[in-house]
Amino acid sequence: MPHPMKKYKYPSILSIAGSDSGGGAGIQADLKTFSALGCFGSTAITAVTAQNTLGISGIHSIPAEIVKAQIKAVMDDINPTAIKIGMVHTAELARAIASVLKEYDHVNVPVIFDPVMVSTSGHQLIENETIHFLENELFPLALLLTPNLDEAMILAGMQIRHIHDMEVAASEIMKTGCHAVLLKGGHLNGPDLYDVYLDKKGFKHIFESQAIDSLNTHGTGCTLSSAIACFLARGYDMLAAIKEAKTYVHHAIEQGRDVKTGNGHGPLNHFYDPQKMVKYELD
Repeated sequence: MPHPMKKYKYPSILSIAGSDSGGGAGIQADLKTFSALGCFGSTAITAVTAQNTLGISGIHSIPAEIVKAQIKAVMDDINPTAIKIGMVHTAELARAIASVLKEYDHVNVPVIFDPVMVSTSGHQLIENETIHFLENELFPLALLLTPNLDEAMILAGMQIRHIHDMEVAASEIMKTGCHAVLLKGGHLNGPDLYDVYLDKKGFKHIFESQAIDSLNTHGTGCTLSSAIACFLARGYDMLAAIKEAKTYVHHAIEQGRDVKTGNGHGPLNHFYDPQKMVKYELD
C-alpha cells in the first residue's frame, strides 16, 4: 500500500496596494520581495499609476467594489498568512478595505500598513481628506504602521529634525489606535540611520544602520513593509522580523546602487540573494 504523499503550504502574503508601471515600487516591489524571501504573493490592486524613476504622471483608482472582491477572493481561497497594505489614496477605498478586512477578524492575520502618502521623488500620492479615514478606519486594524519621515510629519502634525522629534512623533501617531509604529528615519541627513519602534504597551526600540550613498532607493518603503510581512508569515516575532527586513533592504540598496535604470531614483536589487520557496507541512 503506497504511503500518502505529504502536503505542504507556502507562507503567503496578500498585498493591497497600487501598481507602479516603472516596476520599482507598489505591487511590483511587493511581489519581488515576497518571491525573494521565499513567500507566495497575491494582490488586490487599489490603483494603476503612470510612473517611472522620475515621478508620477497619473493615478487611476480601481473601483472600491472590485478592490473588495479581490481581497475576498484571496482571503476565501488562499488564506494569506500576512497582509501588507500600501497605497490607499481615497476615503472610499479606505472604508471599503476596512469593511472587508473586518469580516475576517476571526482569522487573526497580521496586517502591516505602509501609509503611502509621499513618493521617493517627493510627489504627494494621497488626497488630504483621506487621511482622516485612514486614521479612523484602517490604522486600528494594523499590527504595525511604517511611515517615513514625510508621512510621519503629516500624521503627527509636526516637524521632525532629529531622533527626539521622531520619538515624539511616534507617540502622537500611536494615538490613532494602531498597535505599533515603526517610524523610518531614512530621510534624515547623516551617516547613521535611525528607525523608532513604539508599541501600545509603551515598549520602544531604536534600530540603527549605516546610510548608503545611492540614488536607487525607489520603492524602499514598499519593500521594507513587505519584507516585515514575509518574516512575520515565516514565524519571526515582530522585532526579529523588522531586523531581518531591514537587513534585506540594506543589502538590496547596496547591491543595486551601481545600476542605472531610468534617469531618476532607480529600484533596489530585490533578487541579490533569492531564497527558495519556504514550505511548511500541512497539519
